[in-house]
Amino acid sequence: MLNAITHHQVWVFDQDEALDFYVGRLGFEVHTDAQMEVMRWLTVNLPGQPDREVMLLVPGPPAVDPEAVEEVRALVAKGYGGTMILMTDDCRADYARFAAAGVEFTEEPTERFYGTDCAMRDPFGNPIRMTQPAPLPVSGPPQSA
Repeated sequence: MLNAITHHQVWVFDQDEALDFYVGRLGFEVHTDAQMEVMRWLTVNLPGQPDREVMLLVPGPPAVDPEAVEEVRALVAKGYGGTMILMTDDCRADYARFAAAGVEFTEEPTERFYGTDCAMRDPFGNPIRMTQPAPLPVSGPPQSA
């Protein structure tokens, strides 16, 4: 039986720039930085959560066929690389802190039925949402008549 998701992959175009963003601006920690035969294996995690790693991988072999690398890069740059959702205790305070650190936001904190959230992009185009959950129980959005 499956019991955990341990890794989530994010395409990046420059792993050092990714470290600057995810570690230097968002506060992740480096978990693993190892040069393998065919690639650099680079993972980060939130402090205190070493069992949930984000892999910061450059599109290329062996994960991506050489002929498809430019297509993957183009899709990521347009925001089609998949969305990461981060949970926070204070969306507005983290928004202000990250904005001051130069993080690009595409949506300011907004109150929604499920909590307060906002949207940002990493330097490569990957969308990231940051959510402060509403107190439980949460009821769905209002239904239109």
